[in-house]
Amino acid sequence: MNHKNPIGLRALLELAIHNYLLCIIVFTAFLSPCETTSSTDYERGTIVAVQRHQNTSPESTRATQYEISIQIRNVVYVALYTPPPGANSVEYAAGIDVLVLVRDDSLKVPSKLSGTLELPILSRKVLPPQPTLDWSKAPSQYFAMKMQNLSEILNLSDEQRAKIKPIAQQETGEVGPVIFNPVLPREERLNRWETIVRKSDIKMKSFLSQAQWERLQQVRRQQKGELKQLVEEADAKDKR
Repeated sequence: MNHKNPIGLRALLELAIHNYLLCIIVFTAFLSPCETTSSTDYERGTIVAVQRHQNTSPESTRATQYEISIQIRNVVYVALYTPPPGANSVEYAAGIDVLVLVRDDSLKVPSKLSGTLELPILSRKVLPPQPTLDWSKAPSQYFAMKMQNLSEILNLSDEQRAKIKPIAQQETGEVGPVIFNPVLPREERLNRWETIVRKSDIKMKSFLSQAQWERLQQVRRQQKGELKQLVEEADAKDKR
């Protein structure tokens, strides 16, 4: 009879338990985007890197501090975090999404331990702008991409997503036959897409805060430019 190595199985189980407990520890310091906060000004950010801060104060008075890099849209903020004595779980926080309120010289992060954390901003870096939607997948995945895009950019609550979903579904049904129809002239496709999207936005407006609405209009302008470029490239290929 062939017996599997119980030591290997035990090691895998211990590793899974360790990772699970680690996630719990990390999330006690920062409130995840899945949980609610009273202000709609908070944005979803992702911790992309964590490193120990080089402290130049005398060794006896040094407290362990960390430089946490948090990306919000196309900006990476490096902020200084001082954990409670003996706590170092933040070293494993890279990849975790958090809610962030950006101020002039600090990041405000909801915390389960202290209510809020105020992290001084050490530096910020603006990354090259990325497309708001992967338009190459738009014909078959327009609805899924749109809902994900709106949820991330506007930090929608579950209630908002539920109310906006049927609006996005209707927009998907109207956009498909228009924007991806090569028979229609390019300008007509863009104009009709803009008309359809504007109609959807008006329906969504009552479900959004003022800050979310203003952010949505910024995104729409960017998407129009992206879509125009995509259509031009597609038309150029058709003429070859």
